[in-house]
Amino acid sequence: MLHQIFKQRMNNSTTQDQNNRMSKVSELAAAFLTVDEASEGQRVDNFLTKTLKGVPKSHVYRILRSGEVRVNKKRIDADFRLSLGDVVRIPPTRSTVIDKPEQNAPLTSKFEQAIIYEDDAMLVIDKPAGFAVHGGSGVSRGVIEQLRLERPKAKFLELVHRLDRETSGVLMLAKKRSALVALHEAIRNNQTDKRYVILVHGEWLEQKKRVVLDLQKYLLPNGERRVNVVTDASKDKYNERQTSETMFRLMKNYHHPVLGKFSMLEAQLVTGRTHQLRVQLAHLGFAIVGDDKYGDFAVNKALIKHGLKRMFLHSSTTKIHHPLTNDKLVLIAPMPAELSKFIQKLEAQ
Repeated sequence: MLHQIFKQRMNNSTTQDQNNRMSKVSELAAAFLTVDEASEGQRVDNFLTKTLKGVPKSHVYRILRSGEVRVNKKRIDADFRLSLGDVVRIPPTRSTVIDKPEQNAPLTSKFEQAIIYEDDAMLVIDKPAGFAVHGGSGVSRGVIEQLRLERPKAKFLELVHRLDRETSGVLMLAKKRSALVALHEAIRNNQTDKRYVILVHGEWLEQKKRVVLDLQKYLLPNGERRVNVVTDASKDKYNERQTSETMFRLMKNYHHPVLGKFSMLEAQLVTGRTHQLRVQLAHLGFAIVGDDKYGDFAVNKALIKHGLKRMFLHSSTTKIHHPLTNDKLVLIAPMPAELSKFIQKLEAQ
């Protein structure tokens, strides 16, 4: 009876059902899984690790080395990449993971109205400020977890890149593994054009400025992650160092009689390092308005009283070729209302 139920469930083609099935693969029989779009292009060892929840990696590599795992009836190595339609034989495996109950989609969607672009390969939203892109560090549910909850039938949904919690604007997600791989390759090869709109404190005078700085990550005593610019005094303190590059363009200067001088900049990313824009600008003496990590805290406190309660950093435009069709895409997120209102206040003086 158990064998019949297991065999019947194995015929279900959805990725979610495959994951639920394989969380209790037992010694009853070998399993045969057909690779779908969600797993296309994935290494077989990663496919097994994800599928065999609760099974130690050492066991995964043992059954690969022994030849018990077959793809299309052939022995394969751990780095073999799966293709659409491949049939993977998984030997009887003991797992300790218990199936999780299915979660129902929420009645209301947090991001349905924020969708900028969507097709079979991509989902692009205008992320609001205040939302982390993923859970962790005290955040139980980020954008990716929320979207997966809202779309329980989605076979594949992964972040293409990240935005800081208080940064708003264009956020890309992949709905196919092939799209994710292609978008990551485009980003690595500088084939994307990502522009940010920023308001900094101070008077920026140069029309164009190329900034190249070495950055390094470190942790505060409380475990919080930070980034600083490598200097002669700090270059030997931390091991990790990454070169960051940005092209800044001056959009407009503002002189407010009470609040002081501000400059609106457009930043074009050449590299995409953690906190890149925030750290570069703070190092140059032009802290981003509202930045609670690297900014001018006295200025930020004063601006809260004038209606600006967030960081003025917005991912406004991303130009990229579609990962599957190669069509040119221009993804635009309009200026958020709270930022536009503050600019109007500066212009009114």
